[in-house]
Amino acid sequence: QVQLVESGGGLVQAGGSLRLSCVASGSIRSTYFMGWYRQAPGKERELVAVAHISGSTNYADSVKGRFTITRDSAKLTVALQMNSLKPEDTAVYYCNVGTLPGTGYWGQGTQVTVSS
Repeated sequence: QVQLVESGGGLVQAGGSLRLSCVASGSIRSTYFMGWYRQAPGKERELVAVAHISGSTNYADSVKGRFTITRDSAKLTVALQMNSLKPEDTAVYYCNVGTLPGTGYWGQGTQVTVSS
């Protein structure tokens, strides 16, 4: 059974930082892409950042320069360092592992709330 367990969410003031972590376990068919998505109330889930097994990364324009994604393929972990947080970053953040971005396995989500 595959499990993705996220941690690190919480409440922070605007301008602050949080670090999200995700640990994957089980028989995962593909870990080509490991990434983070978020879903704010009333909005669709959107990509935040993704890291390919080659080391290449991709970020949403709204978080470029503020967020950094890192992965450890051997340990099946992926982290998201979030700096200079803004109220519009408030959302439930989901870890994802799969053959393509947004496919495969999902974590249960962790709430990030940024107060103004």
